[in-house]
Amino acid sequence: MAVTRKNLPYEPHLATLARNLRKRGTLGEVLLWQALKGKALGVAFHRQVPVDRYILDFFCLERMLAVEVDGETHEHPDAGVRDVVRQERLEAFGIRVIRFTEAEVRQDVSRVVAAIGSAVVKGAE
Repeated sequence: MAVTRKNLPYEPHLATLARNLRKRGTLGEVLLWQALKGKALGVAFHRQVPVDRYILDFFCLERMLAVEVDGETHEHPDAGVRDVVRQERLEAFGIRVIRFTEAEVRQDVSRVVAAIGSAVVKGAE
């Protein structure tokens, strides 16, 4: 069976949280969304998408590609371990995850978008 948004599991209570997160993104998330929205890379990205027990910053269902912008919460000592567990769980659903720091996006959004574009092309192969 083909993977669709409807058959990817998610915890229903996260839908409300995701909606709220869309309204108050970080500067890096806003800059990146301006560059990704409207199929700017030839595929549709959605922002703050619930999948399983997580909310993905950006998600392209067509390429099963998640883009995460790591902000202040990722400076916590346990963040690295949590990120590994999260990534393994998402990969079990066939989702590739690429990460950028908030600083990377703010300092050079064009380079970040180019890297995402390369991942989109790789996902089409």
